[in-house]
Amino acid sequence: MINLYKSSEDTICELAFDEIDKGCWVELINPSSDELALITEKTGVYLDFLTAALDDEERSRIEVEQDQLLILIDIPLLRSNKDYDTLPLGIIITTDYIITVCLEVNAVLADFSTHNARSFCTFKKTRFLFQILYKSALLYLKYIRNINRRTDELEQHLRKSMDNDELFKLLDLEKSLTYFSASLRSNFNVTEKLLRLRSTNQVQHLIKMYEEDEDLLEDVIIEYRQAIEMVEMYSHILNGMLEIFASIISNNLNLVMRLLASITIILAVPTMLSSFWGMNVPVPLSENPLGFLWVVGLAITLTSACAFWLWKKRMF
Repeated sequence: MINLYKSSEDTICELAFDEIDKGCWVELINPSSDELALITEKTGVYLDFLTAALDDEERSRIEVEQDQLLILIDIPLLRSNKDYDTLPLGIIITTDYIITVCLEVNAVLADFSTHNARSFCTFKKTRFLFQILYKSALLYLKYIRNINRRTDELEQHLRKSMDNDELFKLLDLEKSLTYFSASLRSNFNVTEKLLRLRSTNQVQHLIKMYEEDEDLLEDVIIEYRQAIEMVEMYSHILNGMLEIFASIISNNLNLVMRLLASITIILAVPTMLSSFWGMNVPVPLSENPLGFLWVVGLAITLTSACAFWLWKKRMF
């Protein structure tokens, strides 16, 4: 899917493909090979740059080729089943266009639409780039806080009952934080490299930074650093929580097994006595009319003594 946008005063106009012009933002969502070929033909962007973000395992990086700059970052994604994941987003800057490529519709670019046209401008490619990076960092922070709240909810449920489903959900959250941690570190390295490259001749003609742009880039770096610290802290908390609940489950299992062993020992006493007096051989009290009561009384006494001894040993 190809979407074309161009800023016009305080509005954003959506253009048809044959109206592509300088200063446009070209948005590609899971483009086909034919669409990629058309964009390459119309804009002159390298096909390798366009396809870089279509590999969901691609790492974050910066590439510069003559008059084109590729910034590849990982953005956070919320799946329909409330699982979190990351996805590559490619941002290509040329002298005339800014092009974004992604496999799926995402919340990062969804904020840049005709509804908030005053917040960004497709002509100001450098500032638009930093705004995308800033939005990505804010979205990471939002999702990390959501994961923390979800962890607290699952902890309360697990305190009441050790349900496997809750533990599996905690494992999914831990996996999401692991993805976030790796992606945030890569994105942070990309932003720092942008900060170093801003004054080099290699990209100076592509990234023209003013004072407001530098402040925005510094804000992006600060937000990414905060997100990295938060994801590390919550990962440690979640790992510790999983270890604690694993120990609790193991301890509960030991308690159940100990209780069952105690019950087995207690029931073995009357079973053993009844087995002795049920044999087809002469036994004590076999001729006594009160023999049955004596055996029952002895069984109750020995069973009670055994139960008291186990209780003193804290076996149940």
